[in-house]
Amino acid sequence: MEAATSHRILPQLNVRSLNHNSTSLCSQARLPSTFCNTTKVSLALNSNSNDKKIGVDGGLSLSCQSQRKEFIGKTFCSVSTGMYPGISIESDSHITEEKIGVLLLNLGGPETLNDVQPFLFNLFADPDIIRLPRLFRFLQQPLAQLISVLRAPKSKEGYAAIGGGSPLRKITDEQANALRLALETKEVPANVYVAMRYWHPFTEEAVCQIKRDRITKLVVLPLYPQYSISTTGSSVRILQDMFRDDSYLSRLPVAIIQSWYQREGYIKSMADLIERELQIFPNPEEAMIFFSAHGVPVSYVEDAGDPYKDQMEECIFLIMKELKSRGTNNEHTLAYQSRVGPVQWLKPYTDEVLVELGQKGVKSLLAVPVSFVSEHIETLEEIDMEYKHLALESGIANWGRVPALNCSSSFITDLADAVIEALPSAMAMSTSNTTSEEVENDIFGYVAKLFFGSIFAFVLLLSPKMLLAFRNHVL
Repeated sequence: MEAATSHRILPQLNVRSLNHNSTSLCSQARLPSTFCNTTKVSLALNSNSNDKKIGVDGGLSLSCQSQRKEFIGKTFCSVSTGMYPGISIESDSHITEEKIGVLLLNLGGPETLNDVQPFLFNLFADPDIIRLPRLFRFLQQPLAQLISVLRAPKSKEGYAAIGGGSPLRKITDEQANALRLALETKEVPANVYVAMRYWHPFTEEAVCQIKRDRITKLVVLPLYPQYSISTTGSSVRILQDMFRDDSYLSRLPVAIIQSWYQREGYIKSMADLIERELQIFPNPEEAMIFFSAHGVPVSYVEDAGDPYKDQMEECIFLIMKELKSRGTNNEHTLAYQSRVGPVQWLKPYTDEVLVELGQKGVKSLLAVPVSFVSEHIETLEEIDMEYKHLALESGIANWGRVPALNCSSSFITDLADAVIEALPSAMAMSTSNTTSEEVENDIFGYVAKLFFGSIFAFVLLLSPKMLLAFRNHVL
């Protein structure tokens, strides 16, 4: 396995090489995860094209602290028309030729067992995943290397159990193609790109293709219904860094759909799946609906203002409201899965709640992976194998699991509507943001931090408590 020598394993893409005057990188390979519609449409923007849609950001500017206030409790209104809101198709002297792009953001996953350790390195090297104090950020990559090596054997067992690799890329490619077709049906031809955060096709690869295709307006659509610093926030941060210093990309009108958990189409699609799966139980009305969401550290919510917990709880409320309107009044609960490391994560924990439900006499349970829209290791191995076994062992006799949305037609149609609604809010990225590197330009201060931080980190990593934490929570 190739050693990790820089910020990312396989491949190392220099963001600055994406500059408009440099095309060597883009000409090296044709990327597979691009779903193109070569038809060009002439569009005339009306005077209201800059109006903002709730939950959509124009340009690539993002403040984690502001997310909590801006997006909680807001809703989208679905659009039934087949044209862009605020855009008319006609032929006159004011027409400009538009080439629309849609960028789907997702986590990524190892496609083979040999990919597992470098994938884990990329994951834990992300400062939005392991949030070190500024003084110790130079330890990010060494710590990521240590954790990835320690966790790789156990993770390989999980991926081996689901066929030897993650199906996430295949499913995301299928979603991208389905979205392109749905947009085409609505007379909105667009190229749809897939950008994975921690594995192929990396975000840099997708952006390179966008630039090569000379896209004139871009909608960024994270495949995470709820916003979190560790998912949408991390991917958008990378886009900010790439767009800021590129003469072409910095002028490209961009709209970011920050979250879409409250969209009517998404809520109804989830309710449809739950209703369908409830019918497998001997007594459907007695089954408890068990929402299992991916967890995040508590510090993200309490210290960094991550709106994920609030958005997740509102999402569950909306799904249950929809189900009750259809006459489904089952009991439900929410828990969080996939915690890693010695820090406290959002509670209650899925594994602990399953045991408690068994002790309380719950006999039928329907698991709903609410924060996932694609099947991957957290659904296929963690829920279908680990949690199912734990549930049955705890006395729950009847187990069911709602499948991920994947390419459900109603879901894909709603994503297409979300893209159409977002287009009028697209605007060029602001270049006024300053980076943390610009703030930390004092070489003497940096050397002092490096020296004293190294001493402290050495003591910390070798302390009995830290070694015990790694043994209990990481291994």
